[in-house]
Amino acid sequence: MSPFSDRVAEFHRLHASGCFVMTNPWDVGSARALEQLGFKALATTSAGFAWTMGRSDNEVKLDQTIEHLRVVAGAVDVPVNADFQGGHADDPQQVHANVTLAAGTGVAGLSIEDFTGDESSPLHDFELAVERVTAARQAIDDSGTGIVLTGRSEGFVVGRPDIDETIRRLCAYAEAGADCLYAPRIGTVEHVAAIVDAVSPKPVNLLINAPFIDVAQAAALGVRRISVGGTLARTAWAGFLQAAQEIAGVGTFTAFERLPDVEALMHQR
Repeated sequence: MSPFSDRVAEFHRLHASGCFVMTNPWDVGSARALEQLGFKALATTSAGFAWTMGRSDNEVKLDQTIEHLRVVAGAVDVPVNADFQGGHADDPQQVHANVTLAAGTGVAGLSIEDFTGDESSPLHDFELAVERVTAARQAIDDSGTGIVLTGRSEGFVVGRPDIDETIRRLCAYAEAGADCLYAPRIGTVEHVAAIVDAVSPKPVNLLINAPFIDVAQAAALGVRRISVGGTLARTAWAGFLQAAQEIAGVGTFTAFERLPDVEALMHQR
C-alpha cells in the first residue's frame, strides 16, 4: 500500500458531502503555510509554479511538473490535487502515459483540461476531449492509486463562454469517468447552479478568483470543492511588486511595515 493511500481516501471523503476550500500553493513554503492555516487539501497551480521559474503558464515541461508534484505532495500531510493542465499531451495514449507518471508522485488527485494551446482553435474537438478523459481514467485505474480525476472544460477561460457547450462537455467527462467536474472562470450564480444541477450527484469544483461569491453561498448552491487557481500567487506577486516599485521609483520602504512573521509560521511544523 502506498504511504499516500490515506490521503487519497481522505480526498474522496472530502468530495462526498459538504463543501471544502482547496487553496493553491506554488511552492513548498506556500504549501506548508497553507497547511498550517488549516486547509484540509491543497492543489498545485501550473501558472503559479511557472512564474517561480520566470515562465508563463503552459511553458512548463512534463518532467518539471512531475518533479514539482512529487516535491509538494511530499512536503505536506494533507491531500494534494495536481493541476496537470491537458495531461501534457494531445493524444489519448500519451495522456494515459503521462497520467501514469503523475499518479505515482503522491498526489491525491489530478485534473485534465480540454484546452489545446492553439488560440485559433482553443478547445479539443468534443470526441477527442472525451477520449482524453477516458484515457486518464484508465491510467488511474491501471495505477491502482484510486486518485480523484477532475474533468475540466476551459471554454470560459479561452474565449468560448458557451454555458450549454460547457455543460455538454462536463456531462460527457462525467460519463467518461471523471470523479469531479470543473469549469474555471464561471462567474455567475446562475451558471454555477446550472452546472451543479447538470452533473449531480458528481461533485463540482468552483474557481473563485474574484469576489463574486463566498464559501457559504457556494455551498448553498451545492458546490463541493472551491479552488483559487493562481490567484494567491498573484496576490503574493502584487505585494512584492508594490514594494519593489516603491524602492525603485521613490526610494522609500513603507511596504516593509506590518509584515508577517514567516519564520514563526514555518517553525510550527
